Amino acid sequence: MEKPTSFGTRAIHAGQEPDPTTGAIMTPIYQTSTYVQERPGKHKGYAYARGKNPTRVALEKCIASLENAKHGLCFSSGQGAEDAIIKLCRPGDEVIATDDLYGGSYRMFTKVFEHFGIVFHFVNMHDASEIRKHINAKTKMIWVETPTNPLMKIIDIAACATIAKEKNLLLVVDNTFASPYLQNPLDLGASIVVHSATKYLGGHSDVVMGALCTNDDKLHEELAFIANSCGATPGPMDSFLVLRGLKTLHVRMDRHCSNGKAIAQFLKSHPKVDKLYWPGFPDHPNHEIAKKQMKDFGGMISFTLKGNSMEEAFNMASKTKVFSLAESLGGVESLIGHPASMTHASIPKEIREKNGVLDSLLRLSVGIEDVNDLIEDLRQAIG
Repeated sequence: MEKPTSFGTRAIHAGQEPDPTTGAIMTPIYQTSTYVQERPGKHKGYAYARGKNPTRVALEKCIASLENAKHGLCFSSGQGAEDAIIKLCRPGDEVIATDDLYGGSYRMFTKVFEHFGIVFHFVNMHDASEIRKHINAKTKMIWVETPTNPLMKIIDIAACATIAKEKNLLLVVDNTFASPYLQNPLDLGASIVVHSATKYLGGHSDVVMGALCTNDDKLHEELAFIANSCGATPGPMDSFLVLRGLKTLHVRMDRHCSNGKAIAQFLKSHPKVDKLYWPGFPDHPNHEIAKKQMKDFGGMISFTLKGNSMEEAFNMASKTKVFSLAESLGGVESLIGHPASMTHASIPKEIREKNGVLDSLLRLSVGIEDVNDLIEDLRQAIG
């Protein structure tokens, strides 16, 4: 039989073989820190678990398969994966990043790596050609989220890739919100795709992990060296949990998308909702690009309330019964969050508001519960 190409089959089988000793169908949790060597330096590919672990290797192969990549690497968190990527830069290098991005990424870029002489420019990439205005001889990398967190901005990955190749720059795409089921940035020309595997890849809110994929052998070698040298690598139990989560990614994402569509339609017609951000609406900025580069529009939604009252936003977020008030996203359960005080609190208020992250903005991670229960929960909470 030829190697399976369908996503669902790869999600369940890629990178995994029955255990050769017992025939166990699930990849074992290799709970070991070290490995016995036949002679000094002669081993079976594993010497010390910070560098490689068989459970983690199986997971890396599976994620790489889902992203249509040659190489995958896993990290102890999404921030660990991003940290490794930025370490490809040197003092004086410049990075052009989207202006609407996860607050933790912004914090790491500005509060950690700027101290080492790396310069970051935060740019509105609605029109990818805007990137060109900020490229100079020191530019090393373009950093994209799409859809963005939390305003669901859509950025044209292929257009960014064209610019990156013209200027010999690295293009990094954070694919956390879409997951590889909905979008494959490497196919569109990205150099590296990065995930918070905590979110949709794991899918059950029980593990923290990061991942990245690339088709470039040299980049993989550099990033694997950084991972092993700096040590932000995950343990085998966490790797097992994400590997298990991947087996239902395609099934879960279908429900996330269908529930998200129904809730977006409900909120769009609600008299207390001001602006609604969900890329599936024809009037959403760059909707046509979303249709082109995504399979579906996902289960992430953000919206503001009329009057832009933080107190009203707090009240609504505190009244939900099915939606849980919590950070993170991408789990089977539905979450509601207030970006300005939670996920994006590290971004200065004036910058947040300039980018559209207002005091009344609420972000939903729509889970896979019964959609009627979710709608009724929002109806009673919004009042």
